[in-house]
Amino acid sequence: MNIPSPRGPERRSRQVALIVGVVTLVGAGGWFAGAQMQSPADALASHEPPKAGPVTVAVARQKLTANVVTQGSVEFGTPKSVSLSGQVGSASSSKEETGTALVTKAPAEGAVLTEGSVLMQVSGRPVFVLRGSVPMYRMLGPGTTGDDVRQLQSALRRLGHDPGGVTGHFGQGTAAAVAQWYESKGFQAQTPSADDQAQLGDLEKAVTDAQLGLLQAQNGGAGGEDEGSQHDVDAATPSSSDATHELELKSAREQLQQANDALSAFKAAYGTKIPAGEVVFLPELPVRVGKAKVHLGDSPAGPVATVTSSDVVVQAVVPGTDGASLHKGMPARIETTDGKYVTGVLAQVGGTAAAGDAGKGEAGGEGQADSGADAGSGDPSAPVSLVISVPETGTLKNEAGATVKVTVDLGSSKGAVLVVPLAAVHTTADGKADVRVQRDGKVVDVPVKVGLSAAGQVEVTPDGSSLAEGDQVVVGQ
Repeated sequence: MNIPSPRGPERRSRQVALIVGVVTLVGAGGWFAGAQMQSPADALASHEPPKAGPVTVAVARQKLTANVVTQGSVEFGTPKSVSLSGQVGSASSSKEETGTALVTKAPAEGAVLTEGSVLMQVSGRPVFVLRGSVPMYRMLGPGTTGDDVRQLQSALRRLGHDPGGVTGHFGQGTAAAVAQWYESKGFQAQTPSADDQAQLGDLEKAVTDAQLGLLQAQNGGAGGEDEGSQHDVDAATPSSSDATHELELKSAREQLQQANDALSAFKAAYGTKIPAGEVVFLPELPVRVGKAKVHLGDSPAGPVATVTSSDVVVQAVVPGTDGASLHKGMPARIETTDGKYVTGVLAQVGGTAAAGDAGKGEAGGEGQADSGADAGSGDPSAPVSLVISVPETGTLKNEAGATVKVTVDLGSSKGAVLVVPLAAVHTTADGKADVRVQRDGKVVDVPVKVGLSAAGQVEVTPDGSSLAEGDQVVVGQ
């Protein structure tokens, strides 16, 4: 007889319990997985951004400085070409051979020329620079007259050599002043050449010969006869010899007059002269030699050099929006690439005048083209040209063509002030300004007065309402 094991029912109970537990666990896992799964629409809905709110920036308190910054180029005015107007030295055709005219001392680049300075030398003769608007176009010497003589006399006076008057006539006083001026510079003025001296001798001899001819004609009329008895015989009827005598006297007198006239005319132009090539008149002095066009041994034909104003200027360009804030006379700070500074002044804002004209008024009155966009452009955003004069050249005197940084200060606030971004300021319908401040979840309008602006920031002063550092102003949505 088989007796059942007492452990059988207990084992089956455990198996049933295990199966029930597994089923329960699987069901719970399925429920959890199902709860975590989303449809595409549910997923899209769950990722929508939150409702947009205003973008705000805190009000700051700081000192505000406004300026315009740009790059410029160092220049020495507009270059002007210089040529000699004629021969340097004597124009004589004497037998003395002086050789071909050659440059014996070339213009020195960078040299500053003042009135009376020697620009160069040709065959050992000087080429001077003087101030004057009439160009040197001929030889100046005794007997010449004109505006070129007048400006020469004015220059001689400025140099301390009095010509005796500014008359426009080159007389002996002017000749003496020219001789003194040349000597003070270590040169000898152009004196009469050997040909001139020979011609003077010939003219003086012609006068002497004419005088002798007249004496002979006068004495020849006596004929060795008793003048009284001859007159008694032929008193009523003139002889043919008397008519011949009168003709000889008339001819002798005319020859003497012609000889004296020729001598006087020659002597009027005889003496110390300035050859056409030995002076260059320039409208403004001093000037700076920009580039030498000839060198030692060259012929001085054509341009010999370029000169510019000796004043250093900086030329720059700014956008029209910046140019509208600038005006003539504002100080500018100039920084070189090696970190050195010099101070300049806005000599021109806008316009098209050359750098050499910096600081001069335009035709029609001072103030034209002194601010805003270039005149005639019609576009307020058009670039504006600037010319900055530099009274004390300092480190810029050898920086022609160099690029520099230019900073023009427009002004600064008096100490720390409330500032907000420009985007925070709004203009109302009546033309007033306000900012929108977020407070306690609400946006309120605060009227303000706008002051200095710089670098995207603007000074604001609350107008009848409160505004404090740290307040959140709306700059966007």
